[in-house]
Amino acid sequence: MSDLPRKAVTRTAKLAALPLGFAGRATWGLGKRIGGKSAEIVARELQQRTAEQLFKVLGELKGGAMKFGQAMSVFESALPEEVAGPYRAALTKLQDAAPPMPTSTVHEVLAERLGEDWRELFLEFEDKPAAAASIGQVHRAVWHDGREVAVKVQYPGAGEALLSDLTQLSRFARLLGPLIPGMDIKPLISELRDRVSEELDYALEAQAQREHAAEFADDPDVVVPDVVHQGDQVLVTEWIDGIPLAEVINDGTQEQRDRAGQLLARFLFSGPARTGLLHADPHPGNFRLLPSDDESSDGEWRLGVLDFGTVDRLPGGLPVTIGDSLRMTLEGEAEAVYGLLCEEGFVKESIDLDPDAVLEYLLPIIEPAEADTFTFTRGWMRNQAARIADPRSPAHQLGKQLNLPPAYLLIHRVTLSTIGVLCQLNATVRLRDELEAWLPGFVPEAEWDTEADGDADGDAVLAEA
Repeated sequence: MSDLPRKAVTRTAKLAALPLGFAGRATWGLGKRIGGKSAEIVARELQQRTAEQLFKVLGELKGGAMKFGQAMSVFESALPEEVAGPYRAALTKLQDAAPPMPTSTVHEVLAERLGEDWRELFLEFEDKPAAAASIGQVHRAVWHDGREVAVKVQYPGAGEALLSDLTQLSRFARLLGPLIPGMDIKPLISELRDRVSEELDYALEAQAQREHAAEFADDPDVVVPDVVHQGDQVLVTEWIDGIPLAEVINDGTQEQRDRAGQLLARFLFSGPARTGLLHADPHPGNFRLLPSDDESSDGEWRLGVLDFGTVDRLPGGLPVTIGDSLRMTLEGEAEAVYGLLCEEGFVKESIDLDPDAVLEYLLPIIEPAEADTFTFTRGWMRNQAARIADPRSPAHQLGKQLNLPPAYLLIHRVTLSTIGVLCQLNATVRLRDELEAWLPGFVPEAEWDTEADGDADGDAVLAEA
């Protein structure tokens, strides 16, 4: 496809081809087995063909279909290796690339949104996109003042397509569910539908990016490119070079993996504390690893952060309930944890659970917060997913009775997605350090106040990060 398909009937037909394709390949596989090929080889071939079709359809449609693919790709760490292998390459492609729209369409959008003389704004403009994502693609250019910039151009009809895709995908949630064990796909799609529509508003994105760029302007470890110009369906920001996180995942050194993981965790927890905003699209395509040029940095690499189209607005930072419940769980305070979960709506009034059983359910999940350092691996992620997904396990039975309040839905998805990326990186991270520095409630209030009182600027805990 050379352009974004806009007609609902066309897009629905393409999406409908996904489950039909799965069924067709199952029949094909049966024929192969009858013909003498082993079940293992056939299964591998089936998975490869499924992955290829998934990327082809979602990549062509872009919009909400591709956004779902990106969200799904960070969870491949939870899949058994024999299933994850064929999907990994196809889904990772969705994180940083997609079939581009024609140059003529790009020029039409720029002329319509920036004026017929749009070329005068640039000293150079590369027609070939540097990246193509879910609702827009990025072109490298040189602004009229000499700055290297990234020009993000929204696909025509992206809004209609995005909402249509996610509505259609929700109908196939049961078929797509096995791709992410232990997760109910339908609420994920529903939440994506509610949130990613914000990405269509480049004014909101520009505001969120400016706030982050201003806050992190002098940060030695995190780089956020500033906004140069914003218009309807066009966003121009500073260009940053660096190693895409997908490349670090594929063949980065252990030093790069650990550093990327540490800074990713730091940004996840420090962002809301410093800006009142949570970057809500943590897939590898939105991060770069850059060489450090600051002596105050505690490592040789910095983390570049892109794409602020979807953010959660948290004026007070992350809810103190998260830090309180994490701390009390680690301290074994079953009754206190259970009371807090009931109070916040994680346990509905009609449900009665054993506090000790709830504690036993939570402890393996929060294991990374207990140790001084923790190595995130695909194996650990798979074990967690299998424990919760197995209908025979007590964890599965208890998990079905828990509730996720709407206010925590996006925070939960972002945290889970970030953990998925850390597992893809196979990174060893000092997660507890970041929690103590940035997460309200994780350090008892008396200790937090004591440290703050002894600091010259009254902000000791934040300064430590």
